[in-house]
Amino acid sequence: MKELATIEKEVNDLTQKLKNLKKEIGKVIVGQEETVDQLLITFLAGGHALLEGVPGLAKTLMIRTLAHAIDLKFKRIQFTPDLMPSDIIGTEILEEDHSTGKKFFKFNKGPIFANIVLADEINRTPPKTQAALLEAMQEFEVTYSGNTYKLDRPFFILATQNPIEQSGTFPLPEAQQDRFLFYIKIGYPEAAEETDILKNTTGIKKETLHEVISGEDILRLQHLVREVPISDDLIEFVSKVVRATRPETTSINYVKEWVNWGAGPRAGQAMILTAKARALLQGRLSVVLDDLKHVAIPVLRHRIIVNFRAEAEGITSYNVTNEILKAIIPSLKSKS
Repeated sequence: MKELATIEKEVNDLTQKLKNLKKEIGKVIVGQEETVDQLLITFLAGGHALLEGVPGLAKTLMIRTLAHAIDLKFKRIQFTPDLMPSDIIGTEILEEDHSTGKKFFKFNKGPIFANIVLADEINRTPPKTQAALLEAMQEFEVTYSGNTYKLDRPFFILATQNPIEQSGTFPLPEAQQDRFLFYIKIGYPEAAEETDILKNTTGIKKETLHEVISGEDILRLQHLVREVPISDDLIEFVSKVVRATRPETTSINYVKEWVNWGAGPRAGQAMILTAKARALLQGRLSVVLDDLKHVAIPVLRHRIIVNFRAEAEGITSYNVTNEILKAIIPSLKSKS
């Protein structure tokens, strides 16, 4: 009984720190509460996030603000067409031992050796350089010249990109997109929010941000996320949703008609982990159906590939996911 009370107190203390973190972000970022929640869910689930929106929607500012409110090492990489993989990972430099006169190669670590890495405008650089992030995102390590270097944990890559229809961009390969836990799309602010943005950003007042949560707290929260229980019925629901995205295993005609490739097993893992993180973020210690409904879109948005006819008709993975949820949720409710 005493152990349970200790765990509850720890959870309450950590969730309060998350609330304080949201308050710090709110000092600078007006509105965008859903986007901020999705970023925090990404952190709690131990994954990476891809943010997309037209220029001027404070994508970079949002990530920078989040990083400044956490006691972790932060680096920003501006992706450009001439950026090389060594500019991200690092490179070997020739040094001399002044005591012996011998020369040797030393690995000079690049900006990826941080806890929070902002990959700004990631689709402005060619696929060769984009792929330099793959090992770090999946294995949390970097290999250079036959040597492997571990990355400090926690480790997050938060990438921004402009819509791919804009000139001078390189679409991310599907394999790279799949490494992102969430694909977050940022829309324009509401009228009242836009008025507040204009008022708060055109004067001389500047908010001071405080570090309100540590890396150790984030690691502990990530461990707690995996302990959040989820029922077998909800796990079965996730499996049905993921399998329904694949034309060869689905019974939904909408998917058969418009989808080229469905989501892999990593999508199901992502749905469950992010649903657990959302439950914890809201102060709950169990997953409910509403958690899974909220994370389905950002999890599946980049893992469902529609066919050419769908693109021509303006049908996106968002529409496909909504049709799948509408088809599967009634059967779950009737079962419960």
